[in-house]
Amino acid sequence: MRRGAVPLALLCLLTALLAGPARPGPAGAGPPAASAQRGAVDPVPPGPSVEERLAEIRRRVQRALVYPPLARLRGLEGTTRLEFEIGADGRAQEVTVAHSSGSGLLDRAAERAVVSAGELPYVWGRLSLPVRFVLADEVALAGDPAQLAQTR
Repeated sequence: MRRGAVPLALLCLLTALLAGPARPGPAGAGPPAASAQRGAVDPVPPGPSVEERLAEIRRRVQRALVYPPLARLRGLEGTTRLEFEIGADGRAQEVTVAHSSGSGLLDRAAERAVVSAGELPYVWGRLSLPVRFVLADEVALAGDPAQLAQTR
């Protein structure tokens, strides 16, 4: 036997002891109720739907968005499409400009808004978010709430 190896018989005995005594039930009754209480976990946790979390991400980015004063003075408008992921800490990471507005000022302002939006609700995958800069309406996220979408 290798040094540090545990004999198979000992592993089987430990497994049986940890599992507890077997409780026979009626045929076809399934697992006993006690085991269902021990650790049944719903694979889909309760909480907001993906659509609700995407809408919340849009709201938080909108609150953090600032129209650059120099862009306003120059009359610059446009839409920047950003792509990013939400990290384990809830913050946007790997933020990139997927489609430029045509102005570096607006593109950087959109990136800053996503990064400074703080902790975001988790959504798996890479997200795509259009950010529209319009002087008449000041700053707006483009389109309807469904515009924020997962790209994978």
